[in-house]
Amino acid sequence: MPVLLTNTCGGPSVRPISRGEATMNIRTSAAAFALTAFPFAVMTPAIAGGPTEPAVEPVPVAQAAPAFSSLWSGGYAGAQLGWGWADRSGDGDINSFGDRIDATTDTFRNIGSDGDGVIGGIHGGYLWNSDRFVYGGEADINFGDIELDNNVGSVDRTGSIKAKAGYDLGRTLIYATAGTTYAEADIGNTDFSDWGWNAGAGVDYLVTDTVSVGAEALYNDFGEFDNSGTDLSLTTLVAKVSYRF
Repeated sequence: MPVLLTNTCGGPSVRPISRGEATMNIRTSAAAFALTAFPFAVMTPAIAGGPTEPAVEPVPVAQAAPAFSSLWSGGYAGAQLGWGWADRSGDGDINSFGDRIDATTDTFRNIGSDGDGVIGGIHGGYLWNSDRFVYGGEADINFGDIELDNNVGSVDRTGSIKAKAGYDLGRTLIYATAGTTYAEADIGNTDFSDWGWNAGAGVDYLVTDTVSVGAEALYNDFGEFDNSGTDLSLTTLVAKVSYRF
């Protein structure tokens, strides 16, 4: 590689250099450039915006579970159809609580021994819920002809007002019920009517969101029926269909 030199007379002169000298000059220049540029490369992030902090991963927030919504809350009305069994005793001589227990036990032992017949009617009620606990009330009226044996008479009409409490299984509701019952009967060709108590259980199933079907068994006890001298109880089993709104 030729190198430009200046002679003593002020004029330029050219002196050739070896390949080794040229390589050494290139390496020296590159090292000097690197040493000069390094401080600027290090200072650039600080000048641009300071040291870079590591990204913080967001902490996942637990989602609250949605509130339980029961399919059974609200009003409903419908019809029922089934069978009733009557039990009676003729002396009407119930003088103590112990006598009442004995009479009730005997009634359960001999369900249906004093007459039976078809019953049917209408019902309506309203239910609320607290989580899966369902509660409310229902009223119904039934018409029929439950004939008492030996032509003693017949039970022609019943009605009840009941409290209900159950457990929501989704489209199925199981429940217990208890309340008061009214009945009208013809005993010995005389019309009688009286109030008693009832207790029972049932199950309902939602066929659609607005239509349910179910079954209910109910025991009704009147004691001595309207001072007739006859103790009367009824056991009913009905199938139900209801429209819910």
